[in-house]
Amino acid sequence: MTGEYQHTLDNKGRIFIPAKLRDELGEVFFVTLSMDRCLCAYSSENWKLLSDKVSGMPFVKQRKMRPLFAHAARCELDGQGRALIPQVLREYAGLTKSVTVIGCNNHAELWDSDTWKTVFDEETTPENIAAVMEELEF
Repeated sequence: MTGEYQHTLDNKGRIFIPAKLRDELGEVFFVTLSMDRCLCAYSSENWKLLSDKVSGMPFVKQRKMRPLFAHAARCELDGQGRALIPQVLREYAGLTKSVTVIGCNNHAELWDSDTWKTVFDEETTPENIAAVMEELEF
């Protein structure tokens, strides 16, 4: 998934999912916590891959994954392309009104727009881009 999209949460906690990402996420997708104080949205297919990978881990390691599953929400798009994001997830990520949705390879991320701007400014430097390219051996 790729791209950056600006949207607004409505007063019911719903967000419009951009058409390009809707095609990749599907009509039903899963939203959960991220280590970056944003939310991650996975297609049903990618959620199953994640779940299967966790299932293959030793039990002690599976326990560390509890927060991802305990706070995960199965989201469905309504007829207008919106998804309801549960309040507990909105609070975790600080989502109140302005939300930036970004594509991030196999998932999308939902960020408070001000927080995303700070992260974007910190991460989008020539030095960081060069380090990423080196990591990818380009």
